[in-house]
Amino acid sequence: MVKMLLCILSAMALAVLTLQLRQQHLELNYKVNRLHRDIESHQAKLWNQQVQIAIYTAPNAIQETVKTQDLKLVPRPKSTTPQSPTQGIDPDADVED
Repeated sequence: MVKMLLCILSAMALAVLTLQLRQQHLELNYKVNRLHRDIESHQAKLWNQQVQIAIYTAPNAIQETVKTQDLKLVPRPKSTTPQSPTQGIDPDADVED
């Protein structure tokens, strides 16, 4: 009789622990899903901001702004030194040992 009572109590304790673990698992899944939705909404907001920046910094938009604001801008002087792809590296130079 004592063994049967001990088995029933142990089974009940295991059932309670299993239910508690299941509840924690469900709560964690809920929190993860909520955080994931928050991240996605922030990412969508960031993408929209990036699109707006790209629109406002497009060359034609900048030209229009310069024209409408009547800014007195001076063109930047062009560089007089040609820039080569190797710039400072001479592959044919002799290497001293």
